[in-house]
Amino acid sequence: MTLAVRVPEELSARVPAEQRGPGRQRDDVRLLVSRGTEPAHHAFRELPCLLRAGDLLVVNTSPTLAAAVNGRIAHARVVVHFSTRGDAAYGGAGRWAVELRDPDGRGTTRARAGGPAGTEVRLPGGVRLTLEEPLSPGSGRLWWARAAGGAGAGGRGAADVPGLLREHGRPIRYSYTERDQPLSVYQTVFALPSADGAGSAEMPSAARPFTAGLVAELVSRGVQFAPVALHTGVASAEVHEPPYPERFSVPEASARLINAVRAGDGRVIAVGTTAVRAVESAMGPDGVVRAREGWTDLVVTPGRGVRVVDGLLTGLHEPEASHLLMLEAVAGRAAIDRGYEEALRGRYLWHEFGDVHLLLPEEGPAEGPHGEHCFSNCP
Repeated sequence: MTLAVRVPEELSARVPAEQRGPGRQRDDVRLLVSRGTEPAHHAFRELPCLLRAGDLLVVNTSPTLAAAVNGRIAHARVVVHFSTRGDAAYGGAGRWAVELRDPDGRGTTRARAGGPAGTEVRLPGGVRLTLEEPLSPGSGRLWWARAAGGAGAGGRGAADVPGLLREHGRPIRYSYTERDQPLSVYQTVFALPSADGAGSAEMPSAARPFTAGLVAELVSRGVQFAPVALHTGVASAEVHEPPYPERFSVPEASARLINAVRAGDGRVIAVGTTAVRAVESAMGPDGVVRAREGWTDLVVTPGRGVRVVDGLLTGLHEPEASHLLMLEAVAGRAAIDRGYEEALRGRYLWHEFGDVHLLLPEEGPAEGPHGEHCFSNCP
């Protein structure tokens, strides 16, 4: 799916919401709500009024890694984006999927041809990264690589890549942003550390506007939360490839809660495309969501459809982005076309620090605690 729109450069969110003015907070972003093909404009802080008791928000707890590290190939400077940690089931234990990029002189990077096999990248702390093979046949962007050396490795053993990222890494940043930001800016309120140092190369950004106070208000209104994890890899910023296999986990408690809400009157609303991919990967042929963990290669398209989620909270994506196929699967092509036209007309901001879009089923408005309809008149 490609949208027939152009996003002006000035609509890129260059800094986080809390840095756009005195007193601003993370939840000071706008919320476009699409019920079918009828979009409406709200502030994100009105979300508790737009949902109803019994609704379930599925949230991704994957932490964001400081996944960009400076390196050198011979005398040339490069930036390594660490994308995905392999294991025995995928990629091979001790390997990482990485993307090599060229620094652009403005603090960000531009695309670089990958490979060839055997290329060695020197990284800080005496770590050496050796490219071994492309992640998939015909793809030169991501490569499986092995890191060796560094502190504690005696110069020969496997390197401690999570330790390398903690000490020398920084969050991946693209050219539409204004400046480097601390890693805390890229963590959502739902992020939890993982025991093995796994995490997302890029922030699960749909959840970024949530604050602890907003979560408490949602809970007080009867909205429930189901945590899942999906460790997202490096996006293809230039060519918008479909996602590669990613590690995910749906806990038993979350699976039970999702099934209970689906059996009742509530709606299952995913916070981010990563949450959709996780829960849709955990549904069995019998229509029941079960606890599952491992790797998913699922790509949600209109042809495949969605079987678990009723709605989706997501950012605004580039007109060529592969994620738009998932949005179309959730809401239909007409709703996405109409919503993006309205977002452009309303001067919404794009990308991970920008505004957000809530896709809901076409039905009557939610009622507030005193019976008032608050879809169009949130307090």
